[in-house]
Amino acid sequence: QVQLVESGGRLVQAGGSLRLSCAVSGSSFSRYTVAWFRQAPGKGRDFVAATRYGGTSTHYADSVKGRFTISRDNAKNTVYLQMDNLQPEDTAIYYCAATSRGILSTIRRGDMYPDWGQGTQVTVSS
Repeated sequence: QVQLVESGGRLVQAGGSLRLSCAVSGSSFSRYTVAWFRQAPGKGRDFVAATRYGGTSTHYADSVKGRFTISRDNAKNTVYLQMDNLQPEDTAIYYCAATSRGILSTIRRGDMYPDWGQGTQVTVSS
C-alpha cells in the first residue's frame, strides 16, 4: 500500500498549461503503475493517462493524446502530468492512483487501482 498526494491544480485560461504532481510514499515506487483519472462535475471518473511500473510504457486517453504527457521520477517518487493546450472540457478534479499489478489489459480501469490520492482541482476558463 502507498499514499498519494496530488498538487498543482488551479484556474487557467483555455490554451494554457499546467503540470500536476503526484507524490507517492511507500517502498518500491518503481514497481508501481501510476495513473491519472479525472472527474468532471456530474460525470463519472475517467482514465487520463498511466505510466507503467519502471516507466516501461505510457498510455493515454484519446481525448488528451498529443496534449498531455505523463512522466515519472523514480528518484523522487513522483509522477507528473504535463497538460498543454488546456480546454474548458478538461475542467475536473484530477486524481492519481497506484497499483502494484500494472496489467496492460486493465490499466485504464479505475477499479484496478487500490490506492488513491485526494485529488486536485483543475479549472479551465474559456
